Amino acid sequence: MRVVIAEDDPLLREGLALLLRAESLDIVATAGTPDAFLSAVKAHEPDVAIVDVRMPPTHTDEGIAAAVEARRSMPGLAVLVLSAYVERSFATELLAEGSARLGYLLKERVGRVEEFMTALHRVAEGGTAIDPEVVAQLFARRLPDASLERLSPREYGVLGLMAEGLGNKAIAERLVVTEGAVHKHIRNIFAKLGLAPTDRTDRRVAAVLRYLEDAEHRA
Repeated sequence: MRVVIAEDDPLLREGLALLLRAESLDIVATAGTPDAFLSAVKAHEPDVAIVDVRMPPTHTDEGIAAAVEARRSMPGLAVLVLSAYVERSFATELLAEGSARLGYLLKERVGRVEEFMTALHRVAEGGTAIDPEVVAQLFARRLPDASLERLSPREYGVLGLMAEGLGNKAIAERLVVTEGAVHKHIRNIFAKLGLAPTDRTDRRVAAVLRYLEDAEHRA
């Protein structure tokens, strides 16, 4: 797996590189600015990019903007975004571009090497990995959308696991139910949220975005 790291903190940048090399990954480039990151992506065409949310010059959303631009210029690129805090609007902005090959983790997760590597590989293989703490904070409050209130507690829980990036099999294992039961819950979620099979959007992404956007409006 070929990886580019975009992180303006030299110690964290090199620490990530050492960690990933120890896991036998190929670090093809590291960058400390958004421009250097985008140039590295263009030059090396990596499999995965690990990007800090806050980068120079303003340390606000430059990393997110660069990640979105990189995914648009290289559609097959998997991106794992790292953030020191839960930043709802940034999570929503990334998901709006589609959830495949996308991760959003808190930086503290890097210290839990097994969890971090699992998320990285899931993203590289085409999945989604959203930090459980991000999901917990977004889903902790009661949301006013009437369609969301129609979800049963079990359906609500299933949608929370979907937002973490778990597939149907993993959800079934987590809840100790059959995959058939998970399929049924997800069909009910889509129906109650008015997401028809003919919709051109990814219904799983649309369902998660409904929650994320509502939480952002109430923040």
